[in-house]
Amino acid sequence: MLTSATQSSPRPRLPNGVRIYALSDIHGCAHLLEQMFAVIDADMSNSRPYRAIEVFLGDYIDRGPDSRRTLDLLIRRSRRRNTVFLKGNHEAYFTSVLDDPSRVSDWFGFGGLQTMMSYGLSASPDLSKDQQSDLVRELASAMPPQHIAFLRQLRPTFTCGDFFFVHAGVRPGVPLSEQRESDLLWIRDEFLQSKKRFGKYVVHGHTPVRQAELLENRANIDTGAYATGNLTLLSIQGNSMLAI
Repeated sequence: MLTSATQSSPRPRLPNGVRIYALSDIHGCAHLLEQMFAVIDADMSNSRPYRAIEVFLGDYIDRGPDSRRTLDLLIRRSRRRNTVFLKGNHEAYFTSVLDDPSRVSDWFGFGGLQTMMSYGLSASPDLSKDQQSDLVRELASAMPPQHIAFLRQLRPTFTCGDFFFVHAGVRPGVPLSEQRESDLLWIRDEFLQSKKRFGKYVVHGHTPVRQAELLENRANIDTGAYATGNLTLLSIQGNSMLAI
């Protein structure tokens, strides 16, 4: 499905010659990610910009069936394309589990059980402290080192031209340079209900919607891929936005 922006002037712009492809909330849906890579590749072969940037807005893991393969695909993509990987709340929570195994049972209810299964592991949600520590060590051993490094090195935001890319959103009234990471990864209502301009046009995910929302002050491109089978790609060039 193609959805174009309907905004009043002035529209946010990217620098001349730059095209951005943005994806969010893949949640272990490796097969959908491969489909979107094919769409990007076809678009690039038909019309190659001076500079293309692929921006991923976080939540690569959990909930969906194949977090391991999703990370493999993203890491492989980074070796041949200009990519930016942002941190989602699921990556933040997962790395906190690695540092504090007592959180692993809560992580299971957060979609983490599917991630463990993608690495060939399984577990009961009712674990003693010793079992929790053992399980997290087992998971860390089962994961390729590059997967853990990838998840620990994610950045919270990316800015290009008039656009600000982030996982969840921003707190209204707070300058973009002073936002707290907890808000960038977790915020919902205060941000979603705000009609204010945020200093930049915010592109985000985190809160699933039936189809991409391209609004006056923000664009939400989380279409609930793991539940709906619909992973949305946002293409931006100049002052034009197209959701696919």
